[in-house]
Amino acid sequence: MSKSILAFLLTAAVSMTGSAALRDNVPLDGEWMFSKNPADGRQRQWELVTIPHSWNAADGTTPDYYRGGARYEYTLHLDSVPAGKRGFLRFEAVSQEADVTVNGTRVGNHKGAFNAFCLEVTGLLHEGDNSIIVEATNAHDDNIAPLEGDFTIFGGIYRPAKLMWLPATCITPLDYASPGTYITQKEVSDNLAKLHIVTKLDGNALKSKNKLSLRTTITGPDGNVVASRSARCGKGADGKVEVSGDFEIKRPALWSKKSPENRYTVFHELIDGKEVIDTLSQRIGLRYFSIDPEKGFFFNGQPYRLAGVNRHQDRPGKGWAISQADHEEDMALIKEIGANTIRLAHYPHSEQFYNLCDDNGMLVWAEIPFVGHGTDSPEFADNLKTQLTELIRQNYNHPSIFIWSLFNEIGFGNSGAVKPDNIVAELNDLAHAEDPSRPTVGATNKDDLPENWIPDYLAYNNYPGWYWAEPAAMGPSTDWKNKGKGVAISEYGAGASIHDHDQHIKSAPKTDGHYHPEEWQATVHEGNYRELAKRPYVWATWVWNMFDFASSWRNEGDIRGTNDKGLVTYDRKTPKDAFYFYKAQWSEEPMAYITSRRHIIRENADTQVKVYSNCDTVELRVNGNPVGAIKPEGGIAKWDNVTLRPGKNKIEVIGTAGGKRVADSCEWTLK
Repeated sequence: MSKSILAFLLTAAVSMTGSAALRDNVPLDGEWMFSKNPADGRQRQWELVTIPHSWNAADGTTPDYYRGGARYEYTLHLDSVPAGKRGFLRFEAVSQEADVTVNGTRVGNHKGAFNAFCLEVTGLLHEGDNSIIVEATNAHDDNIAPLEGDFTIFGGIYRPAKLMWLPATCITPLDYASPGTYITQKEVSDNLAKLHIVTKLDGNALKSKNKLSLRTTITGPDGNVVASRSARCGKGADGKVEVSGDFEIKRPALWSKKSPENRYTVFHELIDGKEVIDTLSQRIGLRYFSIDPEKGFFFNGQPYRLAGVNRHQDRPGKGWAISQADHEEDMALIKEIGANTIRLAHYPHSEQFYNLCDDNGMLVWAEIPFVGHGTDSPEFADNLKTQLTELIRQNYNHPSIFIWSLFNEIGFGNSGAVKPDNIVAELNDLAHAEDPSRPTVGATNKDDLPENWIPDYLAYNNYPGWYWAEPAAMGPSTDWKNKGKGVAISEYGAGASIHDHDQHIKSAPKTDGHYHPEEWQATVHEGNYRELAKRPYVWATWVWNMFDFASSWRNEGDIRGTNDKGLVTYDRKTPKDAFYFYKAQWSEEPMAYITSRRHIIRENADTQVKVYSNCDTVELRVNGNPVGAIKPEGGIAKWDNVTLRPGKNKIEVIGTAGGKRVADSCEWTLK
């Protein structure tokens, strides 16, 4: 072992041992008292809840769901207050506006339902019981985005909250609730990675001449030191100082879906003389990418077609107040189909999910909630800019995020009172100023709007086969959209109920009606994807949506208040047929799946059997009798005019791929 590595390990061991004493997090996940704001003259009705919590968990799929104010009260008992420490309250998200009071003192306000915020409470907490009150509201506000959207705005403290004890002088948590350090990947290639790191410090010791220095050490996936440097901190009149430095890593181990474990650790130590007074670590993944207007997306120097899904964050009975296990289940289902990218629509998602994307090599489209339309008020524009700044700074170091999205369908529904292109231009400039290493994008469903061409790239929400035309119209409707920038399809798909079936459906059902056969959704995806796969300049596609989700105003499909375009049901219990179509396209794991399996009761003896499979050959058996083996084309194998016998029929398929066999079966009853 080299002396440099040994010295780092000994230093890190001392630093890590003391880090619990340097920084301490106290989760605020115990019981809170909760009450919706009562109508005039009525008394509050209190109940005990735990955080994360949403007051719309039960009514979020109803058109008159509660959009108003509520109060949370928490008693925080402290055996002692750490001497020489500063206290901060950090909420990962409160929807959509929050006022926070500690022991009778108002400490801050935050507007925006999706990003974290951090408030200093030093000097306000004492030994014994402390009162924390959060006044929250999800009432519509013309100055807070989003103003509209095809999704429910669930209210509540719906993500984790905590009290943080930090050193008196520390790497600041107050820079838009970010980690306080920003690691820019200036240049990355197979041979060399050049990083620029800016770290923000805060504390009274920085107001005058001091002995403070910041030591930064970068270790590779194998734990070995690959770069390090120390820098004097200097002083700042307001007690705030930025320390920056450049680092180089030779022959970097690149992060990807195939090698998500290739992560580097950036470890900061704030040192006063010889004493380490604060530490912070960030895990990063080194990668590089580009978009060619004709050839598509390139990742780490290789062609890499982005094919994935959109995701909303809610669940039945929980709303947005979902658990780590819920996030992990979502990721497991997305991984199962073989997706390599996720569009996190239409707002910033949880830090927990961004971490999962990092851990699994997923490339992420990250978005602010500028949806539908805006207003011409300066307050609305300022709120959008704040939400964009929060999104970027809080998530700057995630390798999974490759692009910042500025809007979704804002050309639709504008009254003319606001010019979206002016706001979009300001957002675009802001995004590039905040992060010069990532491009910007917007999603539109209308052509030739001036705001469409302001971001670096443009993507289309396009629904041939559902809202217009036939599924195959995806091809020609995509061809003429290029305009030298390449094309991405940010949304496409169709609705489906697992309870509605039609083997012979030839055109879209009434989209705003209650009958959405599962078979038509699959047909739309087959036709759409077939056309998209032919076009190499289409650098990315995202299915709308991975999961059914709450949309309070909708009254269609078989569940009111739900957008049923998901590949998986709202409760995550049942993947629909189209889920397996994409698994046959994207997954490397051999699979075979019989479609229309839930169409159990049959009235016609002659039927088609359709199977999604990525196997070399698939054999069909009906009631134990072989029907034939065929090679799937485009992930689809079909047998026409298969005869069922009266009563129960067992349908079996056996797929073979590279010597591996997989099987699937179901049962249909002929009346």
